[in-house]
Amino acid sequence: MRTRRTRQMSRHHRSKGTGFSLIEMMIVVAIIAILAAIAMPSYLRHVGKTNRVAAQACMAEYANYMERYYTGNLRYDQTAAGVANADPHLDCQSQIARNYTLVPATTSTSFTVTATPTTAQLGRDTQCSTLTLNQRGTRTAGADGCW
Repeated sequence: MRTRRTRQMSRHHRSKGTGFSLIEMMIVVAIIAILAAIAMPSYLRHVGKTNRVAAQACMAEYANYMERYYTGNLRYDQTAAGVANADPHLDCQSQIARNYTLVPATTSTSFTVTATPTTAQLGRDTQCSTLTLNQRGTRTAGADGCW
């Protein structure tokens, strides 16, 4: 026959192994915080680089459009009949619009397309900043290694 004290001790031993102590919980929280502090900056750099590569691809697509236009009209800014070359509104322009503004500039013999970072991309890509591409394929950026 069990006594009252034996039953209390029995319950105490069973409940002790089923939960977490506050110290154990704080150790887990500290480990998660350290991992997040290491991973978040790396992730944000990767997102910034991915956005920059998307802008570069869109600039290349725009350059292809301009070369096709030149092939048909022998100039970049207008047709032989004098109709101005309108912005083609490429699909990629809407895809990068959240992070970059794409601005073309054309003359009869040249074009330059500029991608300027906006919003959060300004903070993510401070080194490379504005990207440009012209009819000769010359690529410029704020620093080496951005293209």
